[in-house]
Amino acid sequence: MNKNLVLASASPRRTALLQQMNIAHTVTPADIDETPRLNETPLALVSRLAAEKAEVVKTQLQQRGQFTQNTVILASDTLIAFNGECVGKPEDKADAKRILRMLSGHTHDVLTAISVLSESKQETQVVSTSVNFAILTDSQIDAYWETGEPVDKAGSYAIQGIGGEFVVSINGSASAVVGLPLYETRQLLNAFGVKS
Repeated sequence: MNKNLVLASASPRRTALLQQMNIAHTVTPADIDETPRLNETPLALVSRLAAEKAEVVKTQLQQRGQFTQNTVILASDTLIAFNGECVGKPEDKADAKRILRMLSGHTHDVLTAISVLSESKQETQVVSTSVNFAILTDSQIDAYWETGEPVDKAGSYAIQGIGGEFVVSINGSASAVVGLPLYETRQLLNAFGVKS
């Protein structure tokens, strides 16, 4: 029997990646508090957020009578870790400039967690990708902010957009940096009976 996949994310990038994989799905965004807990590591945080998003959407679907034994939920969360610290989305222009200056000329890790939830089980995996950034000038950073792209992006940049110009090299999953590690997502969904 075919499984009904629900993507617990409003991200157009994640929807596009699932479409690229030819996986039919519906979208039910999860709204959760993403505040890190005291002394929570980036790895623990990204894992918890992905798992919580899946659980929140399960509850929403159950309340609407839309969660059945054929429902599978895919949730994901992506964050940037630099020197062991979480780097989130910028609060404003000054914060985006601070983040981009910090990443300039250095390597950071992009952690993407995927969590898949069915009626009987939940599995969460984290894929880590190293991204080496070019040295950025203040004028480059200012011009990039004015494009509007950094506003809602972890680390204040989008590798699939203009921000890709700043990436010298990556070591790991390119699609995970965009929002979903394709290989791992396919393996996990297959294990839950979701096929394309």
